[in-house]
Amino acid sequence: MVSDRHPERSATPRAKRVTRRWPLISGLCALALTLGLGCLVLLRGTAESTAAGSLALDRSWLAWIDRLRGPVLDGPALVLNYLGFGLTASLLIPALIVGVLLVARRYWAVGFYLAATMLTGGAVQILKNLFARTRPQDILVTVDFGSFPSGHVANAAVMATIFALLFPRLWVWALGAAYTLAMMISRTYLGAHWLTDTIGALLLGVGIAVVVWAPLAAKLDGERRLRRDERVARH
Repeated sequence: MVSDRHPERSATPRAKRVTRRWPLISGLCALALTLGLGCLVLLRGTAESTAAGSLALDRSWLAWIDRLRGPVLDGPALVLNYLGFGLTASLLIPALIVGVLLVARRYWAVGFYLAATMLTGGAVQILKNLFARTRPQDILVTVDFGSFPSGHVANAAVMATIFALLFPRLWVWALGAAYTLAMMISRTYLGAHWLTDTIGALLLGVGIAVVVWAPLAAKLDGERRLRRDERVARH
């Protein structure tokens, strides 16, 4: 059996090729699009002379989703707000994920998860202060400074992408996409963000996850295969 110290040897040729240019380039393109969208929001919002620096698309979306507000949808939106806020998002959920990965002896996966999530959190705060975008006026929850990008959506997007890359199954991709989309809708539903805040956050989270994953792809794939082979051998 291949040693745990060399999981890269157990990776498929396809996984080894990932360490080359295209994933890194695509991830960097997503990050560039995030910055481009932030600049567009800043420039167009100023040009349109709106108090909140919002785009026509943002205002139209917010006016439409405001009509959906009611007791039935308030509950799910507030649950999503709780999952992406405070100690729950910054400590409890990460500790649970890291603990499960450690029990599964997915050590490279732990490093990947921590690096991508911490970089995303740091990037969100940098961009919030860089663009200093004003939030919508009718906010239903407690928020911090800066509207662009959405920290909740960036965290959801990076987590969904990490799991999709660590566990390449269609249902994992589908659940991750559904969770991220629900978070995007809930942030605008609660009035905490403009629509373009959530789009920028989606690009940011996915982009960082892919950039961090690219040089580790072979190790992560090999580690996953080693653990799978060990389970098969035990049974």
